[in-house]
Amino acid sequence: MNGIATQAGKKNATGWIIAGLLLGIFIASIDNTIVATSIATIVGDLGGFDQFVWVTSAYLVASLAGTPIFGKLSDMYGRKRFFIFGLIMFMLGSILCGTAQSIVQLSLYRAIQGIGGGALVPIAFTIVFDSFPPEKRGKMTGLLGAVFGMSSLFGPLLGAYITEYASWRWVFYINVPLGILSLLLIAIFYRESLERSRQRIDWTGATLLVGAVVSLMFALELGGGTYAWSSPFIVGLLACFVVLSIGFVFAERKAAEPIVSFPMFRQRLFAGSVAAGFFYGAAFITVTLYIPIYVQGVTGGTAVNSGLTLMPMTIGSVIAAMVGGILVNKMTFRRIMMFSAIVFIIGMVLLSQLKADTPNWLLVLDLVITGFGIGFSFSVLGISGIQEFDVRQRGAANSTLSFVRSLGMSVGVTIFGLIQRSLLNGQLQQQLGGGALPAGMDLSQVDPRALLSEQMQSQIPAGVLDVIRQALTHSVAGTFGWAIVPAVCALVAVSLMGSARAVTSSRQSGKRAAGEQTSS
Repeated sequence: MNGIATQAGKKNATGWIIAGLLLGIFIASIDNTIVATSIATIVGDLGGFDQFVWVTSAYLVASLAGTPIFGKLSDMYGRKRFFIFGLIMFMLGSILCGTAQSIVQLSLYRAIQGIGGGALVPIAFTIVFDSFPPEKRGKMTGLLGAVFGMSSLFGPLLGAYITEYASWRWVFYINVPLGILSLLLIAIFYRESLERSRQRIDWTGATLLVGAVVSLMFALELGGGTYAWSSPFIVGLLACFVVLSIGFVFAERKAAEPIVSFPMFRQRLFAGSVAAGFFYGAAFITVTLYIPIYVQGVTGGTAVNSGLTLMPMTIGSVIAAMVGGILVNKMTFRRIMMFSAIVFIIGMVLLSQLKADTPNWLLVLDLVITGFGIGFSFSVLGISGIQEFDVRQRGAANSTLSFVRSLGMSVGVTIFGLIQRSLLNGQLQQQLGGGALPAGMDLSQVDPRALLSEQMQSQIPAGVLDVIRQALTHSVAGTFGWAIVPAVCALVAVSLMGSARAVTSSRQSGKRAAGEQTSS
């Protein structure tokens, strides 16, 4: 079987490797947020307003489907080649996206990008675990987690700046020089020794997984909007997801080298980490989605203002990610994550109390608390999720953790999107009843982000705007209230992680010595 990646002895090589990994994670994690800011301009240029949802969903589907597959392949054939493959595919997709002449073309090219993105983040975390001694893993994963958190802030700001002062095509082209630099650093400085043996790829499991993910993601993207949830198309997609998922479970239980090894979930620490990642993702996505809506729709801020408002949360999450990376060598994973989950719940409770006249300093404080609560999960779960496994399983374990967390975010987007729209429509109907609106205007069919745009304001009577602001505030705060549920579920999940601590070099040496004595 393949051996473990060996690290070059020189410190400068280590620094260059980390720089290469950070660049790879940055371009992969920032991509969706930077594109989301530019989508209105892209649609205005290329047309196809009714198809723009595929620009995001194509990337997400390809990335989600590829994550566990690349994790397993990196276990079998080495991390380096698949990290470089991910970079090449991501850059190729970026170049093609920049040349797209239609929404259909752009969506197809985004799928190519997604294939690359599905390899970069999980493999980067696994390389750190393989390459660094136990005492340094926490700090390194904390650094990678901090970059992951920062991308949620700089993506919207960078996307808005590039679109306004250059061209939306440079939103994609900017990935190329950064990707090339990352590729060169990893190719030159990262050394990996492999003991290869013949293994079989579980193509049946991979096919069933991709089909299940595609069915689920398209159902979540299109349900309740393009198609009604009760429509035959959405019901059919959900049925395909259930059938293919069941088939995947049976296939993986029989496969010699499964893409996802279900026996891994017998490890208490791994199962708790994966479950916590799902619930953290589902709750956290509500903040990144609806704080900008609150800022733009209620307080009258611009898109840039909404991005800057998220900065306190990002700063809090970056600090927590770094602190978590340090604390893993001093206390149990469960103790750290219990504190994290409690702080996160407090933050969500505070955000659920938002009012139309909430002072800015209080919103900043709430966001700092929320970001500090979520930040620990960026680094700590990345270590706890793969610590119990040897090098032949780490890639699969880490990619499973990333996959489930991303799935939680995707499910959260859909569920909380439905909740927010339902609360908003209920308030508007209760307060306005449709009578105070201009003829032909149906606010239930309007995206909340557009409610208080200049164009929409010109069509709505001034007295009605205050009612809309109150309704929008109620819906956002109510959505945060519902998001407390997965935050509490995350607390339950981390409470089941057991009393495991991060492995140290001395503890690792003791285990090896004990194993040698047992074998002799």
